Amino acid sequence: MAGAAPRRLPTWLLFLAPVLIWASTWHVILYQIASTVPVLASVGWRFAISALMLAALARWQGTSLKLPRYAHGYALATGVIQYAGNYWAVYEAERYVPSGLVAVLFCLLVFMNAIAAWLLWRQPVSRRFLLASSGAVFGVALIFWPEIAATGERPDALLGLGLSLFAVIVACIGGFFTLVLQRRGLPLVPVLAWSMGYGAAFLLGLSLATGRGLSFDTSASYLASLFYLAAFGSVIAFTLYYKLAERCGAAKAALVGVLVPVIALIVSAALEGWQATPLAVGGMALCLVSLFVATRPKV
Repeated sequence: MAGAAPRRLPTWLLFLAPVLIWASTWHVILYQIASTVPVLASVGWRFAISALMLAALARWQGTSLKLPRYAHGYALATGVIQYAGNYWAVYEAERYVPSGLVAVLFCLLVFMNAIAAWLLWRQPVSRRFLLASSGAVFGVALIFWPEIAATGERPDALLGLGLSLFAVIVACIGGFFTLVLQRRGLPLVPVLAWSMGYGAAFLLGLSLATGRGLSFDTSASYLASLFYLAAFGSVIAFTLYYKLAERCGAAKAALVGVLVPVIALIVSAALEGWQATPLAVGGMALCLVSLFVATRPKV
């Protein structure tokens, strides 16, 4: 059956595909920011298209889009806090602090997810996993150390830091709302379709309410980047990520976010001229070794 195919995907692919996709979106988002469309509207259009794609995918799979009434509460909360609040906060935070600091803070999802999974479902986390994950986060911090060290010189650094932490917290909460519905046996694709649809409606409504309007850009670069972010960055990446979290646990799935900045910088070196420093290379090596240790099966 078409609907069962994703379950047969190997775990390494469920991990690697979101990493590669989300790493590439760091560059693709630049084409969205370069347009005249306000951030609220751009992100709103992205998730509106994603929701329609997911609805079409559910129909193709023969899966009903109907959800129990209580599930719509979870989906609405997820859409507002994760797909709207999280993404808006990240865009806004990067106006005040370097993107490298935001990336490092998002690595904390590993530990937040581990704590939340233990509190909700008593999922155990080994000491080896926590130590190795700490090493990976430290490696990411080394990569971005020059940016992090210069953060204090920015006048609104505290605001940017607060927005970044807010984004991390709501990403954790929204992720667990989705996992709760998965664990109750609801199909993932309809859950994501409704969640992203609610998030898109909230963002576009907020854009109207704040006087930014619902502008759109028909240039080839904007349309291509918007489609890529919707289809790959949202539909494919989130679907595979939640399959990974369902199979391996939320803490291990969050390691995806630790590896994303490393791959993103490799993309940046190829497309934007970023030059690695010895400290960055050392941080990358530490991150990769630590991730290998953290994800190695128990012997």
